[in-house]
Amino acid sequence: MPSLPFATVDYDRLRRTGMPEAIYGSGKTAQQVIAIAAGLVERGQVAVATRVDATKGMAIVSALGGSYDATAQVWWLGVAPARPGRVAVVCAGTSDLPVAEEAAVCLSVMGVSVRRVVDVGIAGLHRLVSRLDELAECDVVIVVAGMDGALPAVVAGLVTAPVIAVPTSVGYGASFGGVAALLTMLNACAPGVGVVNIDNGFGAAALAGRMLPRTLPAETATG
Repeated sequence: MPSLPFATVDYDRLRRTGMPEAIYGSGKTAQQVIAIAAGLVERGQVAVATRVDATKGMAIVSALGGSYDATAQVWWLGVAPARPGRVAVVCAGTSDLPVAEEAAVCLSVMGVSVRRVVDVGIAGLHRLVSRLDELAECDVVIVVAGMDGALPAVVAGLVTAPVIAVPTSVGYGASFGGVAALLTMLNACAPGVGVVNIDNGFGAAALAGRMLPRTLPAETATG
């Protein structure tokens, strides 16, 4: 596996898992992200970087092209072949959108069809109820929520698909930076809820992708 002085890149991840090798941009310089991504691009692979701020994102776009989503803080170049199945990304409040969009954008890069359901937190359950028909059409539901973190359990009690809960660090002091939401989700009484780490939209996308069937041609991984 070829190495850079600062990274050992997994060029076979897309073939093995259905998820492209993702570059975690936080803590890396723009030039480090560019160097890692360039190796993927040279091999004809999909390249994606998460937790990339706007300055870093624009530098990567300038060097390699591709697309940058400022809300999700995700840069990508290329998209994996379309896959069967659909994932809903449900977000409790507008303040949770950055984490929800990280999940949605990463799923799209994986070739997964995404349905966004925004601002349907339990402060107004009628908003969620009015979207249940849309959720019923999805194979996996990702639910992103901060504050008390109760929305995933509510959703899991209303849909047949598995639910991936994503706690966010949104909330007042007693939310403890997302710990309150995390504990609520871990203690959810509705069956079929799995929980990823605080603010981990990418992790939720990767897990949802593993739950879906995938049909990837061999040449996708080798370029």
